[in-house]
Amino acid sequence: MKLRFSTIAFLLLLVVLAAFVWRTSQTLPPIVASHFAASGAANGFMPRGAYTALVVFLVVGAPLLLALVPAAAAGKGAKGLNIPNCEYWLAPERRKATTAFIRAGGQWFAAAVALFLTYVHWLVVRANELRPPVLSTAGIVSALVVFFLALAAWLTVLFRRFRRRA
Repeated sequence: MKLRFSTIAFLLLLVVLAAFVWRTSQTLPPIVASHFAASGAANGFMPRGAYTALVVFLVVGAPLLLALVPAAAAGKGAKGLNIPNCEYWLAPERRKATTAFIRAGGQWFAAAVALFLTYVHWLVVRANELRPPVLSTAGIVSALVVFFLALAAWLTVLFRRFRRRA
């Protein structure tokens, strides 16, 4: 099985982000403020080891799942994909390009999710430096705005790509 450059880059990104989460988690207190109210005040706590394991699992596991599902669906052809003009886009002369586009799109979206989750972790690390711990509401709101703008851009590209016929 030959890995594409984009797949290697995606996997490398996940390794780097997991290492970042693990390394920055070492600076957390033994009991981590891990859940916060809308005001930013801490209202849930957990042991550092459990927090670190959970966040590493989320930063790696969720994006892997998000990248693998579109790739698996693309590999199944018309049965696995729900795209407009499916017969047209999966015709033999366009099938390879279509499945490559879907796989790449899944990886880009998964990378955006991994980066978002890692940034949220960083906000939690910063919140735990304060006494009492307080999560930056401006930080989380700006992260959500950026994430949803990236999601809207990704969906726009996806819908435009499959709306038209080449």
